[in-house]
Amino acid sequence: MKINVIDLSQQEIDEALAQAKAVLPAAVYHLQKLRCNLCEKVFPARPPKGVGSRKYDETAASMIALFKYGGGFPWNRLHKLQSAVGVPLPPSTQWEIVHDAAQSLRPCCEEIERQAAQGKVIYNDDTTMKILAWMGKRREASVRDRAKGDADGRDGDNPKANRTGIFTSGIVSSLQGRQIALFFTGIRHAGENLKALLNQRDRGLSPPIQMCDALSRNLPKNFKTVLANCLAHGRRQFVELAENFPRECEYILGVLGKVYKNDALAKKRKMTDPERLRFHQGKSGSLMEKLHAWMEVQIAQKKVEPNSGMGGAIGYMLKHWEKLTIFLRKAGAPLDNNICERALKKAILHRKNSLFYKTDNGARVGDVYMSLIHTCDLNGVDPFDYLTQLQRHAKKVRAQPGQWMPWNYRQTIARAPPR
Repeated sequence: MKINVIDLSQQEIDEALAQAKAVLPAAVYHLQKLRCNLCEKVFPARPPKGVGSRKYDETAASMIALFKYGGGFPWNRLHKLQSAVGVPLPPSTQWEIVHDAAQSLRPCCEEIERQAAQGKVIYNDDTTMKILAWMGKRREASVRDRAKGDADGRDGDNPKANRTGIFTSGIVSSLQGRQIALFFTGIRHAGENLKALLNQRDRGLSPPIQMCDALSRNLPKNFKTVLANCLAHGRRQFVELAENFPRECEYILGVLGKVYKNDALAKKRKMTDPERLRFHQGKSGSLMEKLHAWMEVQIAQKKVEPNSGMGGAIGYMLKHWEKLTIFLRKAGAPLDNNICERALKKAILHRKNSLFYKTDNGARVGDVYMSLIHTCDLNGVDPFDYLTQLQRHAKKVRAQPGQWMPWNYRQTIARAPPR
């Protein structure tokens, strides 16, 4: 005999409507139970179709991760929001849910890292972060773990134990028209994390174009790259000086504005890399040559005080001129590192709201989610659906992670035979 779920009372309907406002709604199923008078065995009703035995389904982890690592919501803030609508979700429970789900996502994250290492253009930068395990009295134990090689499973050399800085490195790789965003949090600089990534690069490939600012810690040791420096960093200095040096800054910013206009036009016309290179050489080359000559005259003829703000900004441009103008000599070289700096805003948003990670493990979980979420954003993919589908097909993801990238997972699902 089939026993149906009992009808909801008005009070239960009101509670359900209140929960509908929650980020994570909850459903409580009250099932009838009948007992046999002869054997006294209890027979519960069957739950509705699609209701499993797990307390939290895959969408719970996806939604928590999007709020925490995509939107910067701290655990306690989400807990208060949930409690206000009658569906409390303690911070410890939120962590357990996303931590357990991360195990299903790691194969895809590792595959995305492998593919990112093959990129033609790789952008990198970093920002500060806090991991409590590397601060104060806890630091000594973390140093011992790192010395044993237990604290970090990534390839590459471990930094010196006396380093006190903690960073989140952002790496964006362009490959076959797609963009991959990666985040690495720990005591490594951006260059050291890039070196660990490039260990996975196919040896037969030519050196990638590396776009970064002029800091030496952004460079991967023992790996050859075609180094390009960020033109926006140089431009930014003149923007800040415009009030004190209006005439000089107007000229410099005007020239750089024309270069950026040319680049925008090349993108609008969907030029190939060689076509874009020839276009910049024809339209931007003479502009940059005149700007370079003008800057040299300002310094050589003492028209600008070398120790002034303007002198320092011009000196920076002249010192790094070859790397700042690589887009005039190398096909595919970008003008600036803005895409990576925008990616790092996710880590900065997390730092401003949640303040810190507690352990290396917590940082790695955050890196996995941020990498997958922002890669989805860059490729126009719904991160909520992507994270949910990876969890629902965890076994297939482990077997063939390359078939479950943000840009092809929907085709993989469509090819699967119906259940």
